[in-house]
Amino acid sequence: MNQATFHFLGSLNDFMPERQKGTEFPCSFNSGQSVKHLIESLGVPHIEVGRILANGMDVDFSYQACDGDRITIHPLSADDTQLTSIEEALFVLDNHLGRLAGYLRMLGFDALYRNDLQDAELAEIAEAQGRILLTRDRRLLMRKQVQRGYCVRDKTPRRQAVEVVVRFGLAGCVVPFLRCIRCNGLLQPVSKQAVLERLEPLTKQYFEEFRICPDCEQIYWQGSHYERMADFIEHIRRAAGELGDIGKGMSAYN
Repeated sequence: MNQATFHFLGSLNDFMPERQKGTEFPCSFNSGQSVKHLIESLGVPHIEVGRILANGMDVDFSYQACDGDRITIHPLSADDTQLTSIEEALFVLDNHLGRLAGYLRMLGFDALYRNDLQDAELAEIAEAQGRILLTRDRRLLMRKQVQRGYCVRDKTPRRQAVEVVVRFGLAGCVVPFLRCIRCNGLLQPVSKQAVLERLEPLTKQYFEEFRICPDCEQIYWQGSHYERMADFIEHIRRAAGELGDIGKGMSAYN
């Protein structure tokens, strides 16, 4: 049985048990095993990994670990994770992240979500459509098909939204009232007359501008729900700002 010393850095320690966080520790293995296999056997999804050093030399996932190796694993850098436009922000979420999907849609991001999708289907969709898979299930992210993904750390949907915005540098890409929160469809302007029969009396009286989802026919207007949306966007801006200048890009939506 071979043995190598592993050292996970930065955010990769989120996946480590307490006794191994921030420390070097031994890992026993059979000959012929790739460093990717060993990293994931220790609980870290490959899509969270950036640079890998074996005895101080850069290696890739296919490197076969040797007895006595010292393996250092870095997380992805900010340059590896930052997206530059809303068009790049294509997500698919597992069936435990429904509220997060709604929040991402509220911010204008394409967030595909269905509560009946199984793990294999999620991985296939992520690969076929070039989507970033969001989940709290690290094993799902270890599937070979998954090329881009993120293991959401927080358990609270609002904080999860902040986490995703910060992770992918999306604060400046927010476009509220772009997508249907219910189904992810792109909203379109619609005349008041066209939806008049579906409106409540006070809505008919006080509002003139409306949008509709062409997929599920949900109607939107700038009522109390819009104000709550604006409050939430401000919350995202402030929370992201606390983590750095990443929040400045949202000032247009103050």
